[in-house]
Amino acid sequence: MAKAIPDFKDKLSRIEGAGRLTACYQCSACVAECPAAQQCGDFNPRLIVLAALLGVGELLVEKDSVIWQCTTCYKCYERCPQGTHPIEVITACKNLAAAIGNAPEEITALHDTVAGNATLIMPSTAIEKRRGDLGLGPVPAPAEDLERLLE
Repeated sequence: MAKAIPDFKDKLSRIEGAGRLTACYQCSACVAECPAAQQCGDFNPRLIVLAALLGVGELLVEKDSVIWQCTTCYKCYERCPQGTHPIEVITACKNLAAAIGNAPEEITALHDTVAGNATLIMPSTAIEKRRGDLGLGPVPAPAEDLERLLE
């Protein structure tokens, strides 16, 4: 059984976009068109918001948390009548999980690629050749702004 973290709701509410957490009245509008909820039996944005409200943060930020099944389609954002925006709560939980080292390996690898190359695609000789053919210069080095954003 997951342990409640007393200040989890407050910690989450301080993260940009997740501040209307307590406005949720569990209407399930967020679940109605959610593609992840339709395809993954254990994914339910309403239950994620409920867990956040109850302070069961350990469950949401663990290594194999259900939050990583979210497709980030923003349908829950559009449908929420209270402006709770479950996607913002899920994103905040993902950020908290990543901060404590609980992001899936694929997400960590993607982060490292973007941080190291300022692009999602690893530079290769084929890419460099194609860029040359198109009259583009070499792939730019990571910008200071990008490095600051990824901290």
